[in-house]
Amino acid sequence: MVNSEPSKRLEGKYSAIVVCWLLGNGCLFSWNSMLTIEDYYSTLFPKYHQSRVLTLVYQPFAVGTLAILAYNEAKLNTRKRNLFGYTLFFISTLLVLILNLATSGKGGLGYFIGICAISGAFGVADAHVQGGMVGDLSYMRPEFIQSFLAGLPASGALTSALRLITKAAFENSKDGLRKGAILFFAISTFFELLCVLLYALVFPKLPIVKYYRSKAASEGSKTVSSDLAAGGIQTLPGVREEDAKQFERKGNRQLLSENIDYALDMFLIYVLTLSIIPGFLSEDTGSHSLGTWYALVLIAMYNVGDLIGRYIPLLKSLKLESRKLITVVILCRFLLIPAFYFTAKYGDQGWMILLTSFLGLSNGYLTVCVLTSAPKGYKGPEQNALGNLLVLFLLGGIFAGVTLDWLWLIGKGW
Repeated sequence: MVNSEPSKRLEGKYSAIVVCWLLGNGCLFSWNSMLTIEDYYSTLFPKYHQSRVLTLVYQPFAVGTLAILAYNEAKLNTRKRNLFGYTLFFISTLLVLILNLATSGKGGLGYFIGICAISGAFGVADAHVQGGMVGDLSYMRPEFIQSFLAGLPASGALTSALRLITKAAFENSKDGLRKGAILFFAISTFFELLCVLLYALVFPKLPIVKYYRSKAASEGSKTVSSDLAAGGIQTLPGVREEDAKQFERKGNRQLLSENIDYALDMFLIYVLTLSIIPGFLSEDTGSHSLGTWYALVLIAMYNVGDLIGRYIPLLKSLKLESRKLITVVILCRFLLIPAFYFTAKYGDQGWMILLTSFLGLSNGYLTVCVLTSAPKGYKGPEQNALGNLLVLFLLGGIFAGVTLDWLWLIGKGW
């Protein structure tokens, strides 16, 4: 790596962007599959508030696991962490399919408990992958983390489109809803396997990825050794053990104190979003002409808006750079709560679809603005640690949001 030409070291930029996008998809593809199948699960578990319960089960596992991982981030093997997460996603998604086949799709409390257990496994996998990947990409090019973050809602958009297609394909056949669900989960399982192979065999061998990981190692990072070995670099280039002592990184507490506004921004973005989606959109928007398609369309429009919002910051003139302005916009976004309440009570489905699209658009846009701005000015190991901390607050916001989502049910006799 030391003797390579600069142009050679930075080859593979666009391949890395594509792989990051696919890995971002894989981070939430399984979970979005669980959410998007809401129309099927609502027929199996009509009394269990499945969209709210599954999300509530998922989050404690995600937040608790990531809190432990973030605290020990500097000692962890990033490669093993991410491979474990993607492999767990694959196995858990396969178990959803196997559980459906084993029970013949008959529903019941036992089946629901099994789905809840798998939801918890998704949370553990998410904590490993999302925190690990954001931390890993934080010391690389901003385009990489932006592409990964764009892949997260893209998984929602893809699963929504896939679910609409499978639902339509089997709508008029006997037991069509279940057949569409089985095909849907089979495709999801295959995609998660693809992500395992991409991270294990393709990503670490890209020249530009090896360059940035070598650079992070030269700044004192100990988490990238296995990734460097997977890329064919057995020793840290140009760094002696005694020289590494000069690279002292800031601790988690100092990083958090310097970026507490960004951390709270991430928390507040997702408190609002998850207090509305999926529970409110699935159960509290009333009956409309779209019938059973209504919740699917709303979730699909949210995911499409979220995806578009994550690409807007690519235009520098439209990207928010001011830390204070970002916080002000995030606080103003809470006006969406009364907007959704009155739209559900008095508005028609067109206004609800528009409002849901804006919820997704603002969620994606603000997420990218925060996560691409915060790591600037830090060394590689510090950027990795800060990425983990910000994702921890993101998941904390999701946990708080799905808990507050139950407040919409007050007075409805549930």
